[in-house]
Amino acid sequence: MTKRKPTIISTEISTLDDNQSSVIITMHVDDDILDFSGHFFDHPLLPGVTQVDWAIYYGQQYLQAQSNFKGMEVLKFQEPILPNTQVELELKWVKDKEKLYFSFSSIHGGGVSKHSSGRILLGQ
Repeated sequence: MTKRKPTIISTEISTLDDNQSSVIITMHVDDDILDFSGHFFDHPLLPGVTQVDWAIYYGQQYLQAQSNFKGMEVLKFQEPILPNTQVELELKWVKDKEKLYFSFSSIHGGGVSKHSSGRILLGQ
């Protein structure tokens, strides 16, 4: 296993104004992603650090978020992301505050499951 990123199904990019932009990325979290290896053997789940890494990576790719990590605020991990799950990653970049807001969620049995959310401080 050497795969590090999920399979992207779709993206919807919106520019709110000169200061804010957002994207909703629908992705399939494949079971052959390297980060599942060893986390945990009998019950694999996507590590929180991988979720933060993906938020930064896709924030830079789709929203031109800054590249220097300066910290995190209000980080919450509420429900694990399991292998072979389809999830939505919602990102919002607020340029003047240098903050990337992220939220991972999925639909299960007609209801929405919120997996994680937070704010990442990114600067120059």
